[in-house]
Amino acid sequence: MTGSTLDPPGNRARGIRSPAMADSTAPTPISELFSVAGKTVLITGGTRGIGRMIAGGFVVGGAKVIVSSRKADAVNETVEELSAFGDITGFPSDLSTEAGAKALADVVAAEHDHLDVLVNNAGATWGAPLAEHDATSWGRVLDLNVQGIFHTTKFLLPLLQAAGTQADPARVINIGSIDGIQVPMLETYSYSASKAAVHQLTRHLAKHLAPAITVNAIAPGPFESKMMAATLSAFGDQIAASAPLKRIGRPDDMAGTAIFLASRAGSYLTGTIIAVDGGLATTL
Repeated sequence: MTGSTLDPPGNRARGIRSPAMADSTAPTPISELFSVAGKTVLITGGTRGIGRMIAGGFVVGGAKVIVSSRKADAVNETVEELSAFGDITGFPSDLSTEAGAKALADVVAAEHDHLDVLVNNAGATWGAPLAEHDATSWGRVLDLNVQGIFHTTKFLLPLLQAAGTQADPARVINIGSIDGIQVPMLETYSYSASKAAVHQLTRHLAKHLAPAITVNAIAPGPFESKMMAATLSAFGDQIAASAPLKRIGRPDDMAGTAIFLASRAGSYLTGTIIAVDGGLATTL
């Protein structure tokens, strides 16, 4: 069956055993089932917070990681720190505009002929009383959180298509939020609306990019990050106490979920929204 659609050349080159070619009576070893070794992974907003947590997980997992961030010094710092654990490079980018998304896709394409995993994490938030939410605050949040995901995925589609097959799809992982599932306690109207949009965009893209590309979203709850710093400083103990699991999220919680979605173990999921929140939004 060499060269057939069941055992595509891209899989053989990356050392991936196509499920259809495997012995159906033998369970897949755990080391293969959850492996991301050798995968090329781009993480937008990968220099801090949740993006940095995910980047660290993929680096130590043996992936070839690319991080982007608006600030070049943050990219350089992250690459320097995480290069001690594996293969990582990075590029500055502003994904709040269509041109910025295309520029990132162009620079990635200049260095790589395929992309196994795209993690759309770059995002912004805004909180203010209702009367103070103006068009500028809405535009700032939705341009990056929604249009940024759409345009980045659109421009990187050729690289994702070059990597993905029906047996081993390329993966798009969008970072939503439980604030797009439940009503937040804070007045973050544009943020919660943007994350609900991310969840629906995830489902829409999943339908149209299948079967060679899966699209799923992770909806984080409270994690230690710059974006959450003020909220956790004021309400951290209260939030942790209200969660069934009685704690704030840890880096491994986020990295583990992303790695699951990117691995063989997650290859039959698409259009899903996974809340990683200690039960805050899922046990109401």
